Amino acid sequence: MKKDQRISPLIFEKKAPSRAYLDDLSVLRREDAERMLGTGVDVREIERIGTYIQIDHSVVHCHTKQDGLEVMSTDEAVRRYPWLENYRWRLVQADKDEYTSYAREHALHGYFIHALPGVKVTYPLQACLYIAAEGITQAVHNIVVVDEGAELNLISGCASAHDARTGMHIGISEFYVKKNARLSFTMIHKWGEKMHVRPRSAALVEEDGVFISNYICLQAVDTLQMYPVAYLEGSGATARFHSILVAPPESLMDVGSGVVLRAPHTRAESIARTITVGGDIISRGRLVGEAEGVKAHLECRGLILAERGLIHAIPELEAKTAGAELSHEAAVGKIAQEEIEYLMARGLNEEEATATIVRGFLNVQIEGLPTELEAEINRAITASQGSMV
Repeated sequence: MKKDQRISPLIFEKKAPSRAYLDDLSVLRREDAERMLGTGVDVREIERIGTYIQIDHSVVHCHTKQDGLEVMSTDEAVRRYPWLENYRWRLVQADKDEYTSYAREHALHGYFIHALPGVKVTYPLQACLYIAAEGITQAVHNIVVVDEGAELNLISGCASAHDARTGMHIGISEFYVKKNARLSFTMIHKWGEKMHVRPRSAALVEEDGVFISNYICLQAVDTLQMYPVAYLEGSGATARFHSILVAPPESLMDVGSGVVLRAPHTRAESIARTITVGGDIISRGRLVGEAEGVKAHLECRGLILAERGLIHAIPELEAKTAGAELSHEAAVGKIAQEEIEYLMARGLNEEEATATIVRGFLNVQIEGLPTELEAEINRAITASQGSMV
């Protein structure tokens, strides 16, 4: 590995200038609004049901347009709802590593989202965690509760300003999907070249609940380390993880996901598409079957588009009962020359042929993904494709 992942949050500043609350998002700096849009967060709120925006350590905007959907900072929610203490730090251990320990002591805000029982949100809710100050550590704690029979689509955009080149983001996220509930969660990152990013996430899914997690990082980052885990606690629960990663030169991405299938007839899928154009990628995946009749599949495919760069795929399967059906496939390599020649013979030049192959490689079909979220993923891929080839 080119880089050391052990970057202490203590080397960055804890404090940042306070940001004023904005009733009208049109007054945001144009360059900040454009960076947010690159992560799927639209300050115009076109086809969005609500918005949460935090810049550095300040909540600058927060509201929802739908009854039965609560959106506020986690700090405010803890003060308002004593029962939330039963959810905070329940899935992510506060002493897991130095990043969770730092967040326990220094986290400010993050979003709390609660879809009440039976509420089906019409458009996606959007949340943005943004770093505008140079050289700070932003630590947040997010909690999402989708109550029984509710449905929620959430776009979470994480980004830094053009003039915030160094720093660290630590995001603790805990997701609770209740009986017969559904959560589609799409996270798109757009960081600076010297940013260090450390999400720590977990989800608990109850009977017949569905948790879909999509992660997109197509831009430069110094180091990225994340490994979300879903615990399927109720019969018939489902979890799907999909990740699309592009590692530019000098970047290190250590990304994966895990699913623990604890209840009968649970289902899981974990699909990763990775491309290196000079950076290093560690792509991890782990499936643990602990009950009868569970089924899960793990897939990791990597594409090397540069002479330098590394993709290390680490798939793991662990069956604790004879009734668990787990499978995986992994493949890493370069674009076959015959594929390029085939497309060139049909009128494309070499660059166009390569771009077409890359686009097809990244086109992961995600079953049940809302059209609004699918559009955001496709837009992010299209916007970044030029830098890949």
